[in-house]
Amino acid sequence: MPYSSPQQDNLAQRRVAFWFVAPALALIVLFFFLPVLVGLLLSVTDFDIYALADAQQSRYVGLENYRRLLEAPLFWTALKNTLYFVAVGGPLSLAVSLIAALLVNHPLACCKPLFRSALFLPVVTTLVAMAVVWRYLYHPRYGFLNYALSWFGVSPIDWLGDPDWAMPAIMLLAIWKNFGFNMIIFVAGLQNIPSRLYEAAALDGAGEWQQFRHITLPLLAPTFLFVTVVTLIGYFQLFGEPYVMTQGGPSNATLSVVLLMFQEGFKWWNMGFAAAVAVVLFVLILAGTWLQLRLRRT
Repeated sequence: MPYSSPQQDNLAQRRVAFWFVAPALALIVLFFFLPVLVGLLLSVTDFDIYALADAQQSRYVGLENYRRLLEAPLFWTALKNTLYFVAVGGPLSLAVSLIAALLVNHPLACCKPLFRSALFLPVVTTLVAMAVVWRYLYHPRYGFLNYALSWFGVSPIDWLGDPDWAMPAIMLLAIWKNFGFNMIIFVAGLQNIPSRLYEAAALDGAGEWQQFRHITLPLLAPTFLFVTVVTLIGYFQLFGEPYVMTQGGPSNATLSVVLLMFQEGFKWWNMGFAAAVAVVLFVLILAGTWLQLRLRRT
């Protein structure tokens, strides 16, 4: 039997490992890195509907799209709406998810699988079907929300037609639709906390709030980091809810950065300008993720 050195065995193992991961790497390059590269290239051109028929109609314009973007009032409106949605909707979604996870994971809770499935159901339900139901709930005259508010003497609110209430209404829908995913992640994190820690704390006289503050929250820190980053990325990409419910109105009160990118790219066919919007959004998401990781390390 021929002798092979440890270095040769290690090289052979690396080759085998490479061929195992090569298909996944090829898919990542094809569906992630290549589109990102194409988007960067498009953002420095004036690619539009005419260039679809003849690529020579597209010209290199350098940073002109970015200059136009920074000077466009509509972009700043969309950015303000998106940041408002992330800053308010993100923490609310995390809070609702954590509360739901604590309730379904409580030792006294019954029918846990049933409640977990029911609370997770909105995540897998199509947005169009939910929009039909929520439009009825938000109806200014016959909606259940205004009907419930009338019990407290509150006048009817035009939830989707009033610029002051349209974004909170979209936010409520988004939180209800997405909190189930984070809830499942929190439940998994809670189940990984050893029960003996709670037993020891109870023997030392710690109440439920003290146990939650000094045991649950610190040990959920890695889970919080993952959920926060995923929620941040998802909420920065706000698109489906305003597109289905309000089309960005009224008066651009629910216009998001992604919806603006969609309108510029597929309604007005300003592909170069839309690609510049996508690059700016990518930088914002990257900066937000980096900030979250930095705060976790400190």
